[in-house]
Amino acid sequence: MVENEFGVLLKQIREQKGLTINQLAEAAGISNSQISRMENGLRGIPKAPTIRKLADALDASYGEFMSAAGYLEGTDGMDAAEQLPAWATSKDKRDFKKMLEEDGELMFDGIPLDQEDKQRIKDVLTGLFWEAKHMNKRKKKHNENPDGR
Repeated sequence: MVENEFGVLLKQIREQKGLTINQLAEAAGISNSQISRMENGLRGIPKAPTIRKLADALDASYGEFMSAAGYLEGTDGMDAAEQLPAWATSKDKRDFKKMLEEDGELMFDGIPLDQEDKQRIKDVLTGLFWEAKHMNKRKKKHNENPDGR
């Protein structure tokens, strides 16, 4: 069960860092009860922004957390940006990710983006993309077996 894998990893890293649930909750801006439920497998998979808050608060790998949550299947330790799905065309492989990685000036609403801004955008888009893929898998399974069998 992916929820349990994520919870086990979260607890392991939190304890390695010497933090209590309350300390992590304060650092991440997430309730201590929510963290406790995640660690004990009593809460579903958190959304990508929640995972980002936890990874940042623990100074841990966002990709590792996303993989444990089931968003990045089969990454084998690769960063999400390095993982390309088999269906990706050559155009898919060179579009937005490349634009964010290039040194040329990139703007949003007329404001230039620095490297940190570009990385945050990449992280958010990666999380949203894999969350959507995960949700589509569930929808396909549900549509294949509408009676729940």
